[in-house]
Parts: sequence; structure tokens; C-alpha cells
Amino acid sequence: MHRRVVSHPHRRFWKTAVALVGLLLLGATGFWLLEDMAVLDALYMAVITLSTVGFGEVRPLSSGGKLFTIVLILGAGWLAMYLLSGMADFLLSGEGRAYLQKRRLLRMLDKLSDHVIVCGYGRVGRHVAQELAAQGLPFVVIDPSAEKTSQVSLSGFLALQGDGANEALLAQAGIERARGLLVAADSDAQNVFIVLSARSVRSDLLIVARAIDEQSESKLVKAGANRVILPYQFSGRRMVTMLIRPEVANFLDEVAYGSGLELHMEQFRLSPDSPLVGQTLEQCRWRARFGVTVLACKLADGGINASPSADTHLTAGLRMIVLGTREQLRNLPELARGKLEAFS
Repeated sequence: MHRRVVSHPHRRFWKTAVALVGLLLLGATGFWLLEDMAVLDALYMAVITLSTVGFGEVRPLSSGGKLFTIVLILGAGWLAMYLLSGMADFLLSGEGRAYLQKRRLLRMLDKLSDHVIVCGYGRVGRHVAQELAAQGLPFVVIDPSAEKTSQVSLSGFLALQGDGANEALLAQAGIERARGLLVAADSDAQNVFIVLSARSVRSDLLIVARAIDEQSESKLVKAGANRVILPYQFSGRRMVTMLIRPEVANFLDEVAYGSGLELHMEQFRLSPDSPLVGQTLEQCRWRARFGVTVLACKLADGGINASPSADTHLTAGLRMIVLGTREQLRNLPELARGKLEAFS
């Protein structure tokens, strides 16, 4: 079946503009030659004729001038019909709706910041998107399948069709403003290409990638992934934990995903400007002032203190994992960044 092609509205507009200028020059030249008018008078007559104003003639026209005027009016009418029909054709066509949707999508992406880019909308990517939505985190999906990106759009979320390894597409997705990239394409090779492209654009971006084959884990790390998830390995560990320590697993699920309990876990990094820097855990009085429990601290050199004592010093770059209610945790990230004064 022959696919109907709808011209771009800008292209039709410029064609009409060029034709209008040509018709205006033709009209001015015709009045100048046929009616022996001055250049300005001839141009004036061409303008009022093409605009169908129809008043203010410089002087009565000859028969030839009247015929020429009729031709100009018909030409102006044809141009108007051409432009209007083109606009109607564009707006009513599938290509037209797709163009307008794409423009709307790009405007929304331009306003997006501190979001997550999800590359791949297969079985893993779909669950990733669902979890991000449940956590209230903004995200945009990139997938080569038009059907899958359409599913994302119908769900009310942002999606771009194309290859996640395309740097231009990553730029459209706002990679410079993103908080992280989740890579879950259909093949490990494609995931490596996506990670390489993203890392070449932003060296500080947090990238989490999925690997199907264990041998691909090292390749993804070398390509620039900060974390690599092996679903089968993870599932195996999870099943064993559920078997031998079911209550621990259930508690961690409840806390991590907030599906039932009031308690939540949160992590944040202390900036040099934070008023907490330079104090000890005892001096901060976390329980008394903030109502939260410090579970662990990750040092700037990568080491983890899984049982921080009261005399643990808080230094710039320290990453803290705390437990508390959503209300108790609400102001801590701002406090850690130095955008909020310490509570008295």
C-alpha cells in the first residue's frame, strides 16, 4: 500500500512565501509595464490587489490592466487555498499528529532535570519504569521499538524512539541534566555501546547496567558502568534469603520500597558546606534532633562503616544511610548539601 506523505508545515510555508514574493514582483512589474506607473505606485497596486483590499487605486485601469488584476487576484486565492489545505492536511494526518506530539515531547524534555534515563523497555526495563513511577521519580525511556515507546506514552510517561547509544538522542533525553542512567537493552553488546556513549558525554553520570551473561559484567564496568546487575544471580541470592531469612527479607523490602511500613531508608552525601561536617554522630544527636537512625557510613575512599560508633566524625564526601519516616527524612538531603541550617 502506498504511504501518503505529508509535507512539513515549515516547508509548505516557505514555498507559499516564495510564491507570494514572486507574485508580488510579477504584479508590480505588470502594472509598471501595462499602466506606465511609477515603481512605487506599481508596487502599491500589486499589494492592494494581492491582499484583496480592492480600494485606493492610483488611477482607473485599462482593459489590459483589469485583466492582469483578475489574474493576480486568482493567483492570490490559489495561494491561500494551497496554504489552508496544506495546514488542514497536516493537522488531520497521522504524520501531522506525530509531528505535533514530537514537538510537545521535546518541550517537556527541555524542562526535565534530575531525572532518570531508561534505555530499553523489555521485561527488565518495564519493571524499572514502574518502580521509578512508584517512587515518584521523573524518567524518560529510550527504545528502538515504536510499539514499546507508544506503550510508554500511552501510560503517561516520556519516551523517545531510537538507539540508546546515539549521543544525539541521549542529548534530547537531557543526559546533561539527568541524575542517572539505567541500561537494560535486549543484549549485553548493545548495553556496552550505550554505556560507552553515555560515559563519553558525561564522566560523572551514575550508570547502572543489566548484564545477561556474567562474562559481560567486566566489559560493562570497563565501558563505564558504576554498577552492573546480573538478574539471574540476584534472583538466586534473593530466593535463598527468602528461604533461610524470610522475615529479614520482608523487612528490607518493606523499608526499601515503602510498600507498608512507615519507615524508609535514605542515602545522602555530605557536602563541604553542610553544617553537619566536623561533628561526630554523638554531637549531631540524630535520634533526638532528627528522629532517624544511622545504619551505615560510606567513606570518601569507598570503605564502608557498617556499624558507626558515636565518635564517628562526619567529613565532607561521607555518604550516610539512615532509617526514619518520610517526614523525618524530608529535610536531611538539603541539610547534607548545606542548603538548610542545622536544627537547634
